[in-house]
Amino acid sequence: MNFSEVFKQSNQLCKVSPDGKYLATCVQYRLVVRDVNTLQILQLYTCLDQVAHMEWSSDSLFILCAMYKRGLVQVWSLEQPEWHCKIDEGSIGLLSSRWSPDGRHILNTTEFHLRITVWSLCNKSVSYIKYPKACQKGLDFSADGRYMALAERRDCKDYISIFVCDDWHLLRHFETETQDLAGVEWSPNGCVLAVWDSCLEYKMLLYSLDGRLLSTYSAYEWSLGIKSVAWSPSSQFLGIGSYDEKVRILNHITWKKLIEFEHPATITSSKAVVFKEVEKRPVVGTENVSIHQITLGSSLFNTQSKYEIASLPVQVTVVKPDLDRANPKIGISAVAFSADNRYLATKNDNMPQSLWVWDMQRLGLQAVLEQTAPVRCFVWDPRKPRLALCTGNAKVYLWSLAGCVSVKVPAEGNFQVQSLFWHGNGDSLVLLGKDQICLCYMATDEEK
Repeated sequence: MNFSEVFKQSNQLCKVSPDGKYLATCVQYRLVVRDVNTLQILQLYTCLDQVAHMEWSSDSLFILCAMYKRGLVQVWSLEQPEWHCKIDEGSIGLLSSRWSPDGRHILNTTEFHLRITVWSLCNKSVSYIKYPKACQKGLDFSADGRYMALAERRDCKDYISIFVCDDWHLLRHFETETQDLAGVEWSPNGCVLAVWDSCLEYKMLLYSLDGRLLSTYSAYEWSLGIKSVAWSPSSQFLGIGSYDEKVRILNHITWKKLIEFEHPATITSSKAVVFKEVEKRPVVGTENVSIHQITLGSSLFNTQSKYEIASLPVQVTVVKPDLDRANPKIGISAVAFSADNRYLATKNDNMPQSLWVWDMQRLGLQAVLEQTAPVRCFVWDPRKPRLALCTGNAKVYLWSLAGCVSVKVPAEGNFQVQSLFWHGNGDSLVLLGKDQICLCYMATDEEK
């Protein structure tokens, strides 16, 4: 593993272009575009205010920068740096901004979810979509970019509108059997739309492209329901994480429950490997420590850590949530399938220091990673079954079938990894600190 030097960023705004060639970062009101291999600065753009959201177009030719407080969106061109576009929503305000899949239209959601404005970069035309619903995930594009599903709320009822992205005409409009719709998500093959209710009612609805209700699934009643949802890349499985600390997997043939994964406080499964992070602080004689070393914040006082395989049974660290407060820290907040559909990673909020990996072929627990601090973020390698995670310290952690590894980021100063994501080719990781970024390069098979 190799690491780059550290670069500045603001608001965790750092994105690799879809073609994998460029790295864009925002530093307050500046947009910096680098070559992803050499990290040389290729373009520097100056926005009108501090950037709140940044996004690449699908063809990697344009970058959108949104300044929500001022109701502004600026678009920059990589091929023609002198060209630029400014969209001002005016007094109606701006809540969110995103590209359409063709990379030539911008969808702006106004304050109070009054409407979605569709701006065309090609002919400067403007379209309006009324009644978008204010919810967790109210808008989703199909993977092929042909359709957009939008949750709507009118006359105290929930509806779904399906638009064709080529010309934004309405393909289907139907009422959903939800009390308070919370999210919509297309299956990766674009054949099925998953729609789920708010956490007050456990209800998952599956619709076809023409608006037919294919199936309804409800695991239980009268208790907090769905907390997280994820499709497997093959569209064969739908993972549903809920407040009862279980993940239920639905199959794509009957849409019935295939298996239910529990997250017990005591792990007894003999087929699972429990990797426990163990810290050890270096012992240093005080007479050898200079003031210069202390002020540098060097690796002198940094804790080293490694993984040990714990012998069963293993007690998992459990934090008792305050159930009287809103959004209690309990239940499955994150569910993610590996790129080959073979593994599923889950995080249970009242076991914040543990990450669970399940084998989807064997339908059982494969591994548990017990960290010394709460897991902040975890992501699968887009090319192979390899998982990267961070816990808000100066280390990055990797799990694969070969085992677990803990790697210290050798950056100067106090670089703590708050979140991370993979480059599309799986050869490098982008590590995000509070106001810095660092690239971590994996050893390729040829180098090994």
